[in-house]
Amino acid sequence: MFGIRLFLIGIVATAIAGGGYYVVKLQKDNAILKANAIKLESAVADQKQLIENQKKDFTEILDANNKMNELVGILKKDLEDLDKRFNKKNRDVGKLAIAKTKSIERITNGASALATRCIEIASGSPLTEAELNATKKSEINSECPSIANPNYIPY
Repeated sequence: MFGIRLFLIGIVATAIAGGGYYVVKLQKDNAILKANAIKLESAVADQKQLIENQKKDFTEILDANNKMNELVGILKKDLEDLDKRFNKKNRDVGKLAIAKTKSIERITNGASALATRCIEIASGSPLTEAELNATKKSEINSECPSIANPNYIPY
């Protein structure tokens, strides 16, 4: 009888020790899971911030693309206007250059200076006060009036 009691006490003691070990293991697992949950929440917050930044960048890229497309459209219109001016009346610039060398040189140099300024403006150079305030045809940049002289209204 004493042996059976000792055996039962051993089983109960082993069960209590096993239960205690299991509880300690669960507490350690719980601590690890809490740490992982904190890391996961931090990662989710970082990903949300990254997504917001990407959305903002995408919007800025779309805006810049729209502005560039508008500028390209304006420049195409100016190129068409320039082409019409250059090719009207079936001009032969070669014959004119031979016949009136000084005049053609003066016209070409003036137009080159205006075209250079158009390229500067299209590349991001700020407009001067004279360009902003130009309202008469004699004051404007005739090579690209739509971007060089925003206040000029052709009549």
